[in-house]
Amino acid sequence: MDSTAVFQRASTSYLPIEQYAVIGNCQSAALVSTDGSIDWWCPLRFEQPSVFGALLDARCGGRFVLRPAGSFSVHRRYVDRTNVLETTFTTPSGLLRVTDAMAIGAPSVESRSLTLTHAIIRAVECLQGEVEIELQYQPRFNYGHVVPTIRDRGPSGFVCEYRGDALELRADLPLELSENGAAVHARVRLQQGMCRTVGLTFARGEPLVVPPLGTEARAALATTIDWWRAWAARCRYAGPYVDHVVRSALVLKLMTFAPSGAMVAAPTTSLPEDVGGVRNWDYRYCWLRDASMTIRALLGLGFQQESEAFLSWLLHTTRLTWPRLRVVYDVFGRPNFSEQTLPMLSGYLNSRPVRIGNAAVEQLQLDVYGEVTGAARAFVQAGRRLPQVQARSLVDLGTIVCRLWLEPDEGIWEIRSRRRHHTYSKAMCWVALNDLLLLHQAGHVRVPVQAFRREREAIRRAIDAYGYNPRVGSYVSAFGGDEVDASLLLLALRGYTDPHDPRMRSTYHSIRHTLSMNGLVRRYPVHTDDGVPGDEGVFGICGFWLVRFEAMLGEAAAARARFEHLLSLGNDLGLFAEEVDPATGAALGNFPQAFTHIGLINAALALERIGSDADRLVAVGRDS
Repeated sequence: MDSTAVFQRASTSYLPIEQYAVIGNCQSAALVSTDGSIDWWCPLRFEQPSVFGALLDARCGGRFVLRPAGSFSVHRRYVDRTNVLETTFTTPSGLLRVTDAMAIGAPSVESRSLTLTHAIIRAVECLQGEVEIELQYQPRFNYGHVVPTIRDRGPSGFVCEYRGDALELRADLPLELSENGAAVHARVRLQQGMCRTVGLTFARGEPLVVPPLGTEARAALATTIDWWRAWAARCRYAGPYVDHVVRSALVLKLMTFAPSGAMVAAPTTSLPEDVGGVRNWDYRYCWLRDASMTIRALLGLGFQQESEAFLSWLLHTTRLTWPRLRVVYDVFGRPNFSEQTLPMLSGYLNSRPVRIGNAAVEQLQLDVYGEVTGAARAFVQAGRRLPQVQARSLVDLGTIVCRLWLEPDEGIWEIRSRRRHHTYSKAMCWVALNDLLLLHQAGHVRVPVQAFRREREAIRRAIDAYGYNPRVGSYVSAFGGDEVDASLLLLALRGYTDPHDPRMRSTYHSIRHTLSMNGLVRRYPVHTDDGVPGDEGVFGICGFWLVRFEAMLGEAAAARARFEHLLSLGNDLGLFAEEVDPATGAALGNFPQAFTHIGLINAALALERIGSDADRLVAVGRDS
């Protein structure tokens, strides 16, 4: 999963989304371009204001560049089984390698009692010949609102501050402050064997940790590499797609906020689903929609600790908004944020508005109840026990479902036009009650059995009467309608119905006929009124759902072929965005996207189960 590219962009232009890599430390993340520019970093936490935001405004957003001064070609990779990035630049005069990481567990050079919890380390080495390098450091606080005054503090480096936030830059190469004090730059010629390091630290309302340099910086990099490798070694998947699965697991870990166990949907905001359009959303939050799929992916790979932390966050969060669940929360489980626009930012390729916050926090999505109970059920199926307080919370959710399932909602796709009676939402209410009844039967919770059974059967009768359209021969997106959407595949994947059921098989064929294109699957038909103008790409996870469905049908060859086609649509590092342009294969939407990587992992696990079942059948045949 690597490639070579040749280019040189202007300072005010944009690169394709897929030409970015992500580095992080399980608290925040930064995006690094193929030409050595950190164009996005929100320090401290994922949803905080950016200090580098060129991704959303190439002219005014701020960036941190380290690369050859002239023309070059690029080859990049992650250090094996880590989130440490290596970019190798080939120039007419020599070969240069830049290693980028956010430090994990690395002590500072000045104070061994402090650790680099918010630090970026960049190491540059001339591997062959000689290369002139350039450094451009242009921090911009508060999404580019504030151009700070940078102060030269000699050996302590260059410091800038804004309302209690502070950045400190150090390097073991000569740096110069611009005349207006708004940038730092350097040009240095390195010869073969020469290594230099650059460190950047951030602090809010506390003393800055001095960035390490030289051997100390390289030791911090080594510590970070060891940490990621030790974590990745816990992955128990050993199937044919191990590189893609482990990369996806590393992405999910990187987007987990370690202090709470929450996982954000993406580390970016407002990367467009429709370039030049208005479908630009903030995904730096945590969606309950992903809950059971996330737990199953983590447990399927053997990450028990992460799954337990995520479930604890999940059940803590649901108690904070009693009696109803919100759709989206921040990493601490709080829903107290609103959607706002940042009119001063031009947006990625003029895709406006740039948004922070997300209005989905005010929506009603009934499917999230089944996601929470499904996460808990997957957890206990893996041999874990639910704490008593959490068990009681789950029962309370079932009581709410009995009252809410009759209401229309915005649905899994967060429709902004009007509420409807979505078939999948009703089915997930059925799943919620069914999960709780099964948990009761296994002794994990105590529920009002008769009441839950009565409502569960009432939901099924409603779906049979209104959620399946015999004229089109398919389950439909909304009661009484005649259109399908990709979430209907989950009726089988979430256990509402059997994939071999004639109604489900005909729905599968309808989805393939209506929504599939170039091996990908749309969320819903293009003409659907979702309350937002413009078009969008094809959702990555929907294709992976189709892989899982075909795997459940036993169609191994078709499922594997589809899966391998989908894998080809990731970037050279194995990273996936939210969507794909079906015509060009370009990445669209926020990047990288947890939902897509979760889909990849669960599809790979489903394909592995096909192989295991086939192996057992062969073994039985031989024994007989």
